Amino acid sequence: MQFSSLPDLHRTVCRQLGPRTALRYKRDGLYHSIDWDDYRWQCDSAAAGLINLGVEAGDRVAILSENRIEWFVVDHAILSCGAIDVPLHAPLAAKQVEFQIGHSESRGVVVSNQQQADKVFEVLDGLPQLEFLVSFESIEVPETALRIMTWDGLKQRGQMAGQEAVRGREQALTHDDIATIIYTSGTTGNPKGVMLTHGNLLDNAESTLVNSRIGHDDILLSWLPYSHIYARTVDHYLTTMAGAVVAMAQSIDTLVDNLAEIQPTWLTSVPRFYEKLWTAVESQSADERTDSLHKIFGPRLRQLCSGGAPLPQHVCEGFHAAGLMLLEGYGLTESSPVICFNSIENYRIGSVGQALHGVEVKIADDGEILTRGPHVMTGYWKNPEATAETIVDGWLLTGDVGELDDDGFLTITDRKKDLIVTSAGKNIAPSEIERLLISDEYIDQAVVFGDGRRFISALLVPNFESLSSENLGEWDDSGNFIQKQNVIDLYTTRIDNLMQSVSQPERVKKFLLLARAFEQAADELTATLKVRRRHIITKYEAELTALYDEV
Repeated sequence: MQFSSLPDLHRTVCRQLGPRTALRYKRDGLYHSIDWDDYRWQCDSAAAGLINLGVEAGDRVAILSENRIEWFVVDHAILSCGAIDVPLHAPLAAKQVEFQIGHSESRGVVVSNQQQADKVFEVLDGLPQLEFLVSFESIEVPETALRIMTWDGLKQRGQMAGQEAVRGREQALTHDDIATIIYTSGTTGNPKGVMLTHGNLLDNAESTLVNSRIGHDDILLSWLPYSHIYARTVDHYLTTMAGAVVAMAQSIDTLVDNLAEIQPTWLTSVPRFYEKLWTAVESQSADERTDSLHKIFGPRLRQLCSGGAPLPQHVCEGFHAAGLMLLEGYGLTESSPVICFNSIENYRIGSVGQALHGVEVKIADDGEILTRGPHVMTGYWKNPEATAETIVDGWLLTGDVGELDDDGFLTITDRKKDLIVTSAGKNIAPSEIERLLISDEYIDQAVVFGDGRRFISALLVPNFESLSSENLGEWDDSGNFIQKQNVIDLYTTRIDNLMQSVSQPERVKKFLLLARAFEQAADELTATLKVRRRHIITKYEAELTALYDEV
């Protein structure tokens, strides 16, 4: 590893590439560019401002913001102070913000706007250690003892104070110093703060870069939330290491338009995005699908990457058949995150690829995936018990179940905790059944249920476009579920056909049709659009349980 810390990486690349474009973003309808020189100058100004505010090496500073250019800058600024940043997911509620800022003992918080600032103001009484708040945008401030500063004011403060102290802080950093504490989105109880070092993130970015072969001439269209480790490492640090240009999409809703405007060579995303595109073109002929997908992604695209959740195999196969290199990988927050990834030169559809250079992977006797190497976290912040349960003899217990083939390609079967054991004692991997269900063009999303039950049932979200094409008339969607009998009959027939490819204990015998898609606003999807299976089951458990009373 040639860099001593993340600031060393950033400063070195900025010095080498100087006037070349580093970042592009769209604001007020126009694209703007920031070169590497200006990028570093902004980071140094903000870092000096934070030091002038009293931020010491090892202090924690939280970031509560949606994706924007300033997110990248403040991340580097905090790290250049020798401090530890605590990225909070933008959709968090005020009480969740209170826990993560309080638990991390953050001395300050940087917010994007009034909406995020108000969350902090709402819970200030529970944050006695919080000393300052910096906002990217102008905000109205209630009466408070909290020190409030604008983003421009912070940078001006740093320019006046001088930046000599910043270099000294950077030079003191080592691979073993903690760079960030990222709170995992726990399904029960409070989330755990994953401690990742400069060495963890540098090594993972470097190993992933070798696998992806991205360079100075590449441009990445970036939209995944930077508060999550996937985009943090790959879209942020890896692209810096490669000297590639990062163009920020405005949002997931504008992603297709932004693809047309930017025409990137590379895109990182989650399966949900690729699934929705595939659903839109699936009914077309093979030639039409190929044309449609290539129009969406543009003429310069070299590769698409998928992570954060299982990628349905039929979607991956469809993209490859259309001549689009869609590559799946696998990782966790606790592993910085990438453990395995397919590459253009060496891939296997249906797998998440081979382990990165320097990363060890093995399968435990009970099928759990274990990994060891420089990518594994230091532990959980202020939680030695959970750390001891998760890292055993240097091996990180991922909680996922999978298989390694003779060539080292890893296939994920399921989450260990999600495995269903029927009342007859049969072990069922729900994600396998869910992937089979959503391979049907009439099914958009699926959650399987049946732990301790005598058969498997499912909660399904229809592909409403495909369903409408059947001309089955209007259905009453005033409630949670579609109950019109001819619609139920259509899905019964399709599901029965799908289930012929699995064993009797794995077959879905009953189902519910949700009258809407799963939503992030309803807490049914994570920020990376992954289905929150256990939360959804808890939410609809009464209705799913009633299916068993009907037999």
